Amino acid sequence: MVSKMDNVKIDHLNTERRNPKTLALDTMSTMELLQIMNEEDQKVIDTIHEALPQIEKSIQIVIGALKHGGRLIYMGAGTSGRLGILDAVECVPTFSTTDEVIGIIAGGEKAFVKAVEGAEDSEELAAEDLEKINLGELDVVVAIAASGRTPYVIGALKYTKSKGARCIGISCNKNSVMSIYADEVIEVDAGPEILTGSTRLKAGTCQKIILNMISTASMVGIGKVYGNLMVDMKATNLKLIERAKRIVMESTGCDFGTAEITLESTEFSIKEAIVMILTGISREEAKKRISEKQGFIRRCIEL
Repeated sequence: MVSKMDNVKIDHLNTERRNPKTLALDTMSTMELLQIMNEEDQKVIDTIHEALPQIEKSIQIVIGALKHGGRLIYMGAGTSGRLGILDAVECVPTFSTTDEVIGIIAGGEKAFVKAVEGAEDSEELAAEDLEKINLGELDVVVAIAASGRTPYVIGALKYTKSKGARCIGISCNKNSVMSIYADEVIEVDAGPEILTGSTRLKAGTCQKIILNMISTASMVGIGKVYGNLMVDMKATNLKLIERAKRIVMESTGCDFGTAEITLESTEFSIKEAIVMILTGISREEAKKRISEKQGFIRRCIEL
């Protein structure tokens, strides 16, 4: 079913306007194009800096949800949906998440590599997708749309509200329609794209950086980082096994052999190995202490 949002004009959106710097884009040399593209991309950082207070509020919502057994659920269509999935899947090896972070794209997994016609135009489809994963009131939905008016994303926000769950809206236009339905709003506007309407460019970069901030800061907030080290990382290949050893060595000051032997004794649980080495306790005691201290290594060793 097509949403009523179909009738909303888009000519007022900054993401759809022509960039006056690139009206003759097709006549530029490659270097001229790259220089302007680079200049325009620099606006992304300043734009995000202005939104840091809203991003911080959103992260606190996510941390609260994760601490109480809720999930972080990204939802979007097209590029926005792909970026959400990208951030979600990277949380698995980096922070050993299972289903705590989920990415959903309009049209399903097949839409990640090939557009599914009409999927983004249905509010009902978003509700169905959230129903499939049993959205609960402990969860938080982060709805992502460059335009701020995508029907699929608005449907996600409406359904989330109906279930009593928290929701956050990320848009690349100010005063967007979707912001009406969100508990917390992150609106960034880096101006028109060098290629008119191609929101995979500056808008997509804005979204990627914001999602990096949300997931990383949230994982820090629930104890998955010690110092600036990935202590909940999954050592799933040779490179990561070696990285795990370095993390233990850098965290504890131990030698390579001690790190290797301790990690092997913990089935490569970096957290357990660090706590064991720094406190001298057994693996069972380390596991118990980590659980009691909600996963924060610093709390485990400062007794």
